[in-house]
Amino acid sequence: MALSLSVVLLLGIILIVLIRGKSIKAGPALVAILFGFFLASTGMAPSINRFLNSLADTINHITF
Repeated sequence: MALSLSVVLLLGIILIVLIRGKSIKAGPALVAILFGFFLASTGMAPSINRFLNSLADTINHITF
């Protein structure tokens, strides 16, 4: 749960930076937000969640 919240927060901050930097306009940003919202309610959401969790777990196990 903490990972999901931090990813949402990170992506929200990136989206705000892109909008303020004029890299993306408000219209396409709204479309991206709605796409993510509706994608989360599809059957693909568990697969995406598992992929992101395994990616985070892999990154967590990297030692330098």
